[in-house]
Amino acid sequence: MIDTNNIDELRFHTETQLFDRKSARIDPKALANLIIAFANADGGDAAIGIEDNGTITGIDGQDKRINELLRAPLDYCVPSVSIDSKVVACTDAKGQPNHILIMHVFPSPQVHANQADEVYMRVGDKSKKLNFDQRLQLLYSKGTRFFEDTPVPNATIDDIDLDFVAAYTKKISYGRSPLDYLRGNKDFIITRNGTEQIISAAILLFGKNPQRFFPRARVRFIRYDGTEAKVGTEMNVIKDVIFEGRILDMVQKSTEFVKSQIREHSFLGKDSLFVTIPELPEFCWTELIVNAIAHRDYNITGTDIQIKMFDDHMTVESPGQLPGLVRPNNMREMHFSRNPKIIEFLHVYEYVKEFGEGVDRMYHEMEDAGLPDPEYHISSFMLCATLKNQKWVTAHQQSGQVTEQVAGQVTGQVTNSTVQDDKVAVILDFCSIPRSRKEIQAYLGLTGRNNFNDKYLKPLLASGKLKMTIPNKPNSRLQKYVKA
Repeated sequence: MIDTNNIDELRFHTETQLFDRKSARIDPKALANLIIAFANADGGDAAIGIEDNGTITGIDGQDKRINELLRAPLDYCVPSVSIDSKVVACTDAKGQPNHILIMHVFPSPQVHANQADEVYMRVGDKSKKLNFDQRLQLLYSKGTRFFEDTPVPNATIDDIDLDFVAAYTKKISYGRSPLDYLRGNKDFIITRNGTEQIISAAILLFGKNPQRFFPRARVRFIRYDGTEAKVGTEMNVIKDVIFEGRILDMVQKSTEFVKSQIREHSFLGKDSLFVTIPELPEFCWTELIVNAIAHRDYNITGTDIQIKMFDDHMTVESPGQLPGLVRPNNMREMHFSRNPKIIEFLHVYEYVKEFGEGVDRMYHEMEDAGLPDPEYHISSFMLCATLKNQKWVTAHQQSGQVTEQVAGQVTGQVTNSTVQDDKVAVILDFCSIPRSRKEIQAYLGLTGRNNFNDKYLKPLLASGKLKMTIPNKPNSRLQKYVKA
């Protein structure tokens, strides 16, 4: 977020995902579309009274129009959008005292539309009107609708393994028949227009052959020889295994197999006894795999969950954006279930913690093992989670010495630990378009300019991963940073 009390920033700051300028002459319905776009995405600030070119025309003397604009979140947004507003004193283009209206829009867990039932979402510096499929995807991601509740075309009760349902109902001490459970408790079987329909969660959890209806609802394990994936004549895949079946089958088979692939290190410990430790804590990699299966977007049918194991790290890629208001920088505290029926099922088998304690524990276990924090980033429509082992740490420390020498020439001393933090990937992803230092800090939830500069900004600039938009004026108040 920008400093909304700084007039120069309001005038000259590039319009972004989180900020836009509008003239006070804007039609309230048009402003509502911007408000809707912000609310459906990550929130944002609208500065009213500044033209697109940065000229301040202000809001004074336009009380009726400003009141109409302030009512836009209530009058033209369905459902209404939560905002805060304030006025900031300024001098307009004519040299007269004036004011700018700041409307701060909060991100919303709901999907908002305008009076014409059109849905907008903020994408970069534009408010994008969503088509039907995009709108449906937004509904799923916010939990307004759950894909797991949608009926599966052509599925019948014959596609359900009732013996498996019986085993599950026995585990939860349900005393009636499997069919009673499916029809009555969680609406796994629903009736529409007199016809019984089987929902997606029923097939995924209890189906005889879920991949008949969801061919890519599976887990693929790929092992590479080396620290990166290569293609063509240099292809370095040495193991490629696919796990299918019901949700529980995929969890059990994939975690059991990955356990066989985790390397161990033995050394002589205290009391002259050999100690054996795995390259990654078992809880951590298990948590990544289970979370991927539990939280993936099963509406995305074109790809599967992929577990990629390299010599120095392991990455789990799961189809779907982060759901609800969960973001890479708040996922230790913010929890949201995209597939609540699947989550409840796995909770019974003690594979998931209902309220997300597993993510926080994963960070602690990696720290206790002397390893970097888990890293999360979103690439296209895939959520990628990475765990790094000691081999990565050792190689990084060596390359960090080189980085430190380069950084010393450019921006001063940099410690080896500066680029180990999981937030680096988040910064680079966020800076796919130019961002100011304040925007980056606000997005990460970090305070303290000097600490941010020393720990993140300077090392990223020195390593060449981040670059300045005004390199010849590094201290310019208009300076922004973009991924190289």
